[in-house]
Amino acid sequence: MRIATAAYPLDQFNLWSDYAQKLEAWVAEAVGQGAELLVFPEYGAMELATLDGLHVAADLPASLRAISDKMPQVDALHAELAARFNVYICAASAPVFDDVIGPNPVNRARFFGPSGEVGIQDKQIMTRWERAPMGVVPGGPLTLFDTALGKIGILICYDAEFPLLARALQEADILLVPSCTEALEGYWRVRIGAMARALEAQCVSVMASTVGDARWNNVADLNTGTGGVFGPPDAGFPPTGVLAEGLLNTPGWTVADVDIDAIARVRADGNVLNATHWNEQPARVKDVTQHRLR
Repeated sequence: MRIATAAYPLDQFNLWSDYAQKLEAWVAEAVGQGAELLVFPEYGAMELATLDGLHVAADLPASLRAISDKMPQVDALHAELAARFNVYICAASAPVFDDVIGPNPVNRARFFGPSGEVGIQDKQIMTRWERAPMGVVPGGPLTLFDTALGKIGILICYDAEFPLLARALQEADILLVPSCTEALEGYWRVRIGAMARALEAQCVSVMASTVGDARWNNVADLNTGTGGVFGPPDAGFPPTGVLAEGLLNTPGWTVADVDIDAIARVRADGNVLNATHWNEQPARVKDVTQHRLR
């Protein structure tokens, strides 16, 4: 399959049609490059708050609510584009108020298939900023999506830094990592996490990023990153583990071809067998000893 992952800038809109045209243009460009799976970044939906005016976009509680209120319309647009272009789309995550979960918002990615399939993945572990002042809370459980392209899991940004979350998705062929990072060190934390998860599970991870300045918004005001596709540095994959990477802070798609059979082969008979040997760890760490050297 061919995967396209976005380095996505946030824009200001006066009309819904402006946003719809932007999204359609991005999807059409990726499809024009042969992509079958498109990945947008974490909090890329923050630009939707500008539809209610810059005063709303600059007000943290008001912007979260304004974006959440628009999600049915946003999701309908993504579903239509996925069907029309015959692709899978991991939409940019958004703050969503879900009455089932409670009064606080979740950080939710939505996953659309070409035949009308729709799934959701909520972020599991919040950053310090998300906890306060945003008040974002963990949402629903981790989900493994069984698709025509393979088994796909989603770890939103900070979630990719926690190996047990990825281990729960150990059957995934592909882990999508939509991210939003302000500084270069944040980008590298998530990238290193994404690459580590690909190493451990002997799978492919796909990182998308917000890029550029959006100083009219408190959530994604400064953004550093690029798109990247990573695999295990093992047989059938590049020795660096990097299948593709974009130019830092340059908007656009990063595209890579991924062979699902190569994932199965490296798991079964790679130079190392990280995924198979994972369960040997508990016995080796249960009796940690301390020894003082003077």
